[in-house]
Amino acid sequence: MDETLKEILIVLGRIITILPLLLLVTIFMGKRAIGELPIFDFLIIISLGSLVGADIADPSIAHIYTIVALVAIALLQRGVAKLKLMNRKVGRYLTFEPTVVVQDGKLLNQNIKKIRYSIDNILQLLREKNVFDINEVQTAIIESDGSLSVLLKPSKRPVTIEDMQLDGGKPSLALPVIMEGEIYTSILKSFSLNETWLKEQLAKRGILDLQEVFYASINYDLELHVSLKNEKGLIIPRVFH
Repeated sequence: MDETLKEILIVLGRIITILPLLLLVTIFMGKRAIGELPIFDFLIIISLGSLVGADIADPSIAHIYTIVALVAIALLQRGVAKLKLMNRKVGRYLTFEPTVVVQDGKLLNQNIKKIRYSIDNILQLLREKNVFDINEVQTAIIESDGSLSVLLKPSKRPVTIEDMQLDGGKPSLALPVIMEGEIYTSILKSFSLNETWLKEQLAKRGILDLQEVFYASINYDLELHVSLKNEKGLIIPRVFH
C-alpha cells in the first residue's frame, strides 16, 4: 500500500512538473508547430506526446531523461524551421508540396488521386469556403497543411446582392449527377431530368463513354458542368510554399 501511494505521488509530481515544461517547449517552437501542423511538425507533436505520456505513466523512467529529450526535440524543431527558411529545397523535402486540384472549374483527377483525396473531400472543402458550384472556381489548391485555398473566377468575385440592388434569384448550388462514371439518377429526378437527357448533353460535348467522366454536376439553371478523368489543354499553375 505504501509503495502504491508512493508511485501515485511520483506520477502526480511528474504531471505537475512536466506539463508546464511541455507548455514552454511548444511556445518556444512557435505557433506553426501547434497550428498548421506540416508533416515534420506533426511528427514532432506525436513524439512529444509519446515522450510525456510514457514519462507520466511509468515511474521507473528517469525523469531527467524525459526533460533532456523534450529540450532536444524543441531545439531540433527550431533548427529545422530555420533551415527550411534558409534553404527552400530542404523545406520541400520536409513538407508536402501544395497541389492544384481544380483549374478553370475542372477537377484534376490525377492530382486528386496523387494526394489520396476523393471527390467528396474536395467538394466538402469547397463548401467550407462557401463555394457550392465548382464552375465558379478558377484555381483551388490543397496546401501543405491540408487546407484548401480557392481563387474564384473574376466574374464570381464577392459582390453582395445589396451592392448590385438585385433580387436573390436562384441559389448558386450545383449537385453531382456523375461521380467517377456512376450516374446519380435521384438527383436527375429532382430536376425532372433523366439519363437520356444527360447522355444527350454529354454527346453534344463529344463524350460517348461515361467512364471518361470524373465528375459532372448540374445547377438550378440546368447547366451541366463536366470534369473528365483526363483533362487536356488546361494550363495548371506551379504553386510554391
